[in-house]
Amino acid sequence: MMTAVDSYLAVRRAAGFDLSGQEYLLRSFARFAMKSDETHVRTATAIEWAGKGPSPEQRDTRLRTVVRFARHAHLEDTGHEVPPSGFFGYRKKRRLPFIYSKEDIERLLGAAARLHPTNSLRPRTYSTFFALLAVTGLRLSEARELRLEDVTEDGLIIRKAKFQKTRLVPLHETAAAGLNGYIDHRRRLLTTDDHVFVSNNGRALNRQTIYSTFLRLLKSSGLLSADGDRRPRIHDLRHSFAVRALEACPEGRDDVGQHMLALSTYLGHASIKCTYWYLQVTPHLMQDISAACEAFNLKEGQV
Repeated sequence: MMTAVDSYLAVRRAAGFDLSGQEYLLRSFARFAMKSDETHVRTATAIEWAGKGPSPEQRDTRLRTVVRFARHAHLEDTGHEVPPSGFFGYRKKRRLPFIYSKEDIERLLGAAARLHPTNSLRPRTYSTFFALLAVTGLRLSEARELRLEDVTEDGLIIRKAKFQKTRLVPLHETAAAGLNGYIDHRRRLLTTDDHVFVSNNGRALNRQTIYSTFLRLLKSSGLLSADGDRRPRIHDLRHSFAVRALEACPEGRDDVGQHMLALSTYLGHASIKCTYWYLQVTPHLMQDISAACEAFNLKEGQV
């Protein structure tokens, strides 16, 4: 079965998918099945293995990962069974985003500018990094993977990001000035690494270090006291950018449609449905939609 897993991973990666998490799960499943001398996917075995996940979400993720593999393997060998993907009855719920206010972002960036060592590149790196996320809506991985050659006069070239899309992200002149100012300081650090954002040792920022630094900034800025499940996350900077962009949406159905399409392209969404999601999770925008609907119904009732 491990050979079939290798074949599946090779095909998917040739299409541009990363699959690091899926590879771990599929190899775990294959080893589990091979203990029973099974060479093909069996529904009962897949459910038993997936059921060992510690939470409903993880059990569902484990099973769906096997299902995708089984569908591929079944096309080449009908001896593979395809388990029912919804066996555990789990339904994913998207967490409501924390929408940063202007003051929240200023506090976060202020805390980043005070990081130690104060005379090193580190405070500039993190204050510029999080500022760029806030004013462009870039994903963390997109900002982290930026190379010096990706910073152009026309904007940022985001190469093969999520869904293997490459796009150009224009920058406001103030954002461009701030980023170029950081790069000027960053060039003084002797390093052969061409990433835009680097640590004091001249290497690209480590993802885990970014998260631990962000948590430290939340504590020092006082933002960690946010209530409940909507505690600020790094990705919420992207959500906040999208919401602010939608709040600036022009009036008129045609203009709104064009604005949504432009924002979807700017953010690198796979589908415009991902962009419209922000309308239903943001109270302020929902109030605007409700008011517009009431005004429309009132107008129609007067005709």
